[in-house]
Amino acid sequence: MSRKKAAKGKAASSSPSAGSPTGKGTGKSARSSPAIVQMNGVVHPSRPSISNSSEFYDMAFKVMLVGDSGVGKTCLLVRFKDGAFLAGSFISTVGIDFRNKVMNIDGVKVKLQIWDTAGQERFRSVTHAYYRDAHALLLLYDVTNKTSFDNIQAWLTEIHEYAQQDVVLMLLGNKADSTHERVVKREDGERLAKEFGVPFMETSARSGLNVELAFTAVAKWVSFSLKVLRVGLTKDPFHACTPENSRAVYNQGPKNIFKMYFSSSDWHQTITSCI
Repeated sequence: MSRKKAAKGKAASSSPSAGSPTGKGTGKSARSSPAIVQMNGVVHPSRPSISNSSEFYDMAFKVMLVGDSGVGKTCLLVRFKDGAFLAGSFISTVGIDFRNKVMNIDGVKVKLQIWDTAGQERFRSVTHAYYRDAHALLLLYDVTNKTSFDNIQAWLTEIHEYAQQDVVLMLLGNKADSTHERVVKREDGERLAKEFGVPFMETSARSGLNVELAFTAVAKWVSFSLKVLRVGLTKDPFHACTPENSRAVYNQGPKNIFKMYFSSSDWHQTITSCI
């Protein structure tokens, strides 16, 4: 059986080709083992591989968290991965950090390689190197920080320049639990998302609001997109939520299809029931 362990820990000094998961595989064993099939930057073991948490997985892909420093990217990641909230003093991420989590997506074990990026300008050159291999991007702003919201357009420009054309992208307004400190209305986030044509939801790493939902939504769509390319599946990942001929719809591109699920006013109820 082909086996490999998911890497963990800091990657601030690593480069995309230094054996860390960057969409070209998941380390040296992904490159050297003949039992590993690589398609579109995704690892497809001929037999299930095993992660550092002793969970087998069938495929792996990358999700990046991007946005200004202090918007809560690390807290969101820890909430999703460990179900905990990082309380206390704020410590900026230096360079790049990542964690792995295996999810069950429609009976398929999918390992998310979640990259937590530094928001400071001095680390942007490091972040740029990782964009091109990401399958999904979660772009965050802080609802209590107007500047982080105003900078979303600059982040989108950067994403369009360095990321894959069909990368799945979602905008997240984080710290939604901070009712009294809020300076960015939900309506403002929805308006901005509609302007740039990206899905949107508000999240809270403290309370856990929509954290699991955001990661599951992108994981489910990317997983489906890759399975369509791999074996020509025609069953839609959100089942009754989409047109019957999902193969034809898929030809529009995963990014455009993903946006369809968030185009109506009741998208939250729809996506929750489908997931």
